Amino acid sequence: MSAPYKGRIDIHHHIFPASIGKAGLSEKVGWRTPPENLPWTPEVSLRAMEAMGVQTAVLSIPAGLPPGPPGEENRAAARRFNEYAAQICSDHPGRFGFFACLPNLADVEGALAEIRYGLDDLKAWGVAMSSSYGEAADAKYIGDDAFDPVWEELDRRAAVVFLHGAQIPSSTPYPHPFLGIPVTEVPNETFKAAAHLVVTGKKRRWPNVRIILAHLGGSTPFLAPRVAVLSAHMGCALAPEDVLADFRTFYFDTALSGHETTLAAVRAFVGDDSRLLFGTDFPAVSTGMADWYTQNVDRFFAHNRDLLDRVMYKNAQAVLGLDTE
Repeated sequence: MSAPYKGRIDIHHHIFPASIGKAGLSEKVGWRTPPENLPWTPEVSLRAMEAMGVQTAVLSIPAGLPPGPPGEENRAAARRFNEYAAQICSDHPGRFGFFACLPNLADVEGALAEIRYGLDDLKAWGVAMSSSYGEAADAKYIGDDAFDPVWEELDRRAAVVFLHGAQIPSSTPYPHPFLGIPVTEVPNETFKAAAHLVVTGKKRRWPNVRIILAHLGGSTPFLAPRVAVLSAHMGCALAPEDVLADFRTFYFDTALSGHETTLAAVRAFVGDDSRLLFGTDFPAVSTGMADWYTQNVDRFFAHNRDLLDRVMYKNAQAVLGLDTE
């Protein structure tokens, strides 16, 4: 295990309230949440954090929750999740922070109200967003014009946004039981949402929002050059160089993505190590699975202790504005 390193900040750590029925949700999308992590409690995470050398985990509800259409029930569910997360943080000072979840963004007023309550009253460290909201033909990616008031408020606050791909099936069934939606589709949804923000000009329109892409941005480092040229051909007003520059302004977490090939690629693409943040995706995966990626990250940066420290916790402290005294 990776315990010899102490003091990591895990920017990508989920919370599974009993009310969501996580085992059933996972089964529907072709995933098996490790049974030892269910039912989830803060103590489950604390044991894993001890094993992996994590001092602080930033909690977020899985993308797509709370479920359902816009309305009072959806608003109330988001409020309950956020108050539960805030209580966990209060009960375990120094061990947890959290990203507030929002109601369906189609409910703009509800989303704005929860941003205010989550950040001002509950002291969340940012907000978590799904790559899209709505279902099938009614789904909208987060760069949609309808959501501009939400981004305007987040930009005004210079807020942190944790962007996680939605568990949306593709137009065909996933190819094999070993390749369910969380394995193959979720990382690409993260990329699609990031690309949407870039080609619509929203990423540069709201420059103060610090957006963290889960899983090293999925396929972002590899497909961004494709988007840069082909989107211009299709009418994007930004030059290819501007598209690539805007992609580089995201932050990227290492959850389930730490390997020498992927880390080398994202470093070469972004060119700024301050934008790399450590993450595990626990408890969606086992401690052993998370540790495999963590050890890869440790080895990759082993030649430079200062750089390893930045990826493991110092970059997160800077992005989240945490007191380092």
